[in-house]
Amino acid sequence: MNEDGSRPPRWLERPGSVLAIIRALALVCSLVVLADFFYEKHGHYSWENFPGFYAIFGFVSCVVLVLVATQLRKILKRDEDYYD
Repeated sequence: MNEDGSRPPRWLERPGSVLAIIRALALVCSLVVLADFFYEKHGHYSWENFPGFYAIFGFVSCVVLVLVATQLRKILKRDEDYYD
């Protein structure tokens, strides 16, 4: 507790903590994609052997999922007083 009775900010409440987590996650993801260049892959299809294929595929799939969900929301959305 501080002198004024408030508690000190926790580590996720500090301004630079979230940015540090994002940077660390980006670094780890970059290292994993970079490691994909250094081993032999045995995919069923030729495009699976492309370095970074699954990283690109996962990113594109996530973006498509978000875009489809925003359009689906327009169809499925109910009025605010739907259950009243």
